[in-house]
Amino acid sequence: MEHGPSEGLEIVLSTESLPTAMAWAHEYRGDVTLITRIGEAHVGYVFDLLKDGVRLDPADGSPRMLIPTDELVSIRFSGRDMAAGKSFDRWIDRYISKKLAGEEANIPSEPTDG
Repeated sequence: MEHGPSEGLEIVLSTESLPTAMAWAHEYRGDVTLITRIGEAHVGYVFDLLKDGVRLDPADGSPRMLIPTDELVSIRFSGRDMAAGKSFDRWIDRYISKKLAGEEANIPSEPTDG
């Protein structure tokens, strides 16, 4: 768990793993699935960490919710991390190539869905 999460990683929460897992869930640029003690699975984007809970923007469009940390048993990084990959690096390479060739360097970014 040194380099951060990737899509598909699931962390069973313990006293030791909780701080790192919560920080990763907050920094992750994709959806996570938060599993509670009673078996509920909440999917969405973690947009805020509080001392005793997380605020989630549900993927299904329902209202934002607060989930107490002590109710969570695991976190699954279930959605694609939009910041992962090399798309920005490829964009910069194309931009520089066009500029060096004397062309207009207005390169549209790649789509982020699917």
